[in-house]
Amino acid sequence: MERQMNVSVSSKGGDESDVVKESMELIETVGSYAGYRKTQRKECLSLVRRLKLLVPLLEEFRELGISVSGEVLNCLADLRKALLAAKKLLKHCNYGSKIYLALEGEAVMSRFHAVYDKLNQALDGLPYDEVGISVEVKEQVELMRMQLKRAKRRTDTQDIELAMDMMVVFSKNDDRNADSAILERLAIKLELHTVTDLNEETLAVRKLVKGRGGHNAENIQQIIDLLRKFKQITGIEEKIAFDGPVSSKSLQRCESLSIPHEFLCPITLEIMTDPVIVATGQTFERESIRKWLDSNNRTCPKTGQTLNHLSLAPNFALKNLIQQWCEKNNFELPKKDPYFCPHGSSTVLMKEISFLVQNLSSCQLDVQREAIGKIRMLSKDNPDNRILIADSGGIPPLVRLLCHPDSKIQEHTVTALLNLSIDETNKRLIAREGAIPAIIEILQNGTDKARENSAAALFSLSIIEENRELVGTLKGIPPLVDLLQHGTIRGKKDAATALFNLSLNQANKSRAIKAGIIPPLLHLLEDDKNLGMIDEALSILLLLTSHPEGRNEIGKLSFIEILVEIIRSGTPKNKECATSVLLVLGLNNSSLVLAALQYGVYEHLVEIATSGTNRAQRKANSLLNHMSKCEHIP
Repeated sequence: MERQMNVSVSSKGGDESDVVKESMELIETVGSYAGYRKTQRKECLSLVRRLKLLVPLLEEFRELGISVSGEVLNCLADLRKALLAAKKLLKHCNYGSKIYLALEGEAVMSRFHAVYDKLNQALDGLPYDEVGISVEVKEQVELMRMQLKRAKRRTDTQDIELAMDMMVVFSKNDDRNADSAILERLAIKLELHTVTDLNEETLAVRKLVKGRGGHNAENIQQIIDLLRKFKQITGIEEKIAFDGPVSSKSLQRCESLSIPHEFLCPITLEIMTDPVIVATGQTFERESIRKWLDSNNRTCPKTGQTLNHLSLAPNFALKNLIQQWCEKNNFELPKKDPYFCPHGSSTVLMKEISFLVQNLSSCQLDVQREAIGKIRMLSKDNPDNRILIADSGGIPPLVRLLCHPDSKIQEHTVTALLNLSIDETNKRLIAREGAIPAIIEILQNGTDKARENSAAALFSLSIIEENRELVGTLKGIPPLVDLLQHGTIRGKKDAATALFNLSLNQANKSRAIKAGIIPPLLHLLEDDKNLGMIDEALSILLLLTSHPEGRNEIGKLSFIEILVEIIRSGTPKNKECATSVLLVLGLNNSSLVLAALQYGVYEHLVEIATSGTNRAQRKANSLLNHMSKCEHIP
């Protein structure tokens, strides 16, 4: 019996014409999306491009206008269903939460593969000759099907930097001081570093919370927490809070919604008491826009346009309207700190910081120690304080104190510079003042705590590409490798994070290999499993496999045996990382694949290909396919 279809029936081919029309409208709709999230943008654009290859086929159906068999109608109905699934997925990648799409990237990719399958199945039985489809169109459709099959087999290189940052940020056991530096990089990668971006993400997360209805609450809570952190580092105060636990439904309604919209600052969504106009003509609360500009932003938070100048003009007309409205509605404006300065900090705090910076150059050891300790604390959690300390001239004397003979002063100083380096501008200032050689010296000879924070400081500074190269040329990699091998647990973790970041630079990969990074990484995999650093070690090794020297050093039988053991008995994430490393090694050296087979990897890969994480399944399948091309496969 033929399947029923939700189409109108007509003796002149109305069945297929309705389905054809809907299908063409679906392709036109997805072609209009223009905001695909960065993590899935490439896949989305490729899918849309392939869907557009179906337009000539649908046009021929529409132009033919003839009655067709039930078989063809069923194919067209299946095609429409596949296009609906594609539209749903593409809409999600266009309007959905950017954090969710990054966190669940593997699951989203599996949805793309499901859509590819549906499209192929719908087109599989289409009788072109019966309908009279032209040869040219038939060839185009077959080309599109071949591309879909190739896309499903393809294994794109993972954005390792993004994966590593997400792993550190979401780790419950990782409390490193450089978290804010990682957050800044994540915000840029996920395009969540402007007010407009963050407001849109808030709405997307709100919709996600409502739609999930309490399911997978842990993941949702992680997303909400990360969104709040992004807002904090951008200089936005969270005013719309999520109501209760994640399992509850939505966001609290902000009290400010009863206030006329034009009276609210676009950044804080609070009523303005001192509205000012920026270069683009938009109005903001002075304190909020000053904080935005002091965070090294040079665009309009509302429009995203680059500001031609940073002058702020009082909006007296709007201020008068707000005051009149407040009087009429008996609304009391929030009180401002009378000591508040235009650049966003109290005069008392500014004087204190200026006094502390002066004391850094004191001849009295106790005075210096006290000043450094207070600057360290002031710079730990407050982005504004980091800017103020730098603006007050605090970086040059701190850099000079890195060479102080007193070990405690060294320790507090390198930690203070670590905190200050979280600010993007300060990263460049610290490097420009010549801090990196002194930090490397402390990394080699300082106290355990100083060595840990020196490693974290090098990680933070090396987020900027030019500093990565500088750390490498100044021989900062060997002491990091030594810390990875002989340091405290905290030191090993900080060294691993710094080495991962530095190894994103191709020249540093060679330096790390020559410095002997491979043995301590293997030690972490084989003997130090209780440290919980297997994923970090494998992530660094995966970076090093892109370098010929790295493959030669890593591709030894003992390491292949370790990889196979992790693939056999590791956590799902361990298995995924180990399979990825083995795949890269095997694609470059088939003898390593044969060695892995001798260690019994085949059956474990088959198991991962059916029950591993989404990414692990793809890697395992790719490795199995490669094995089938090698000789002596059982």
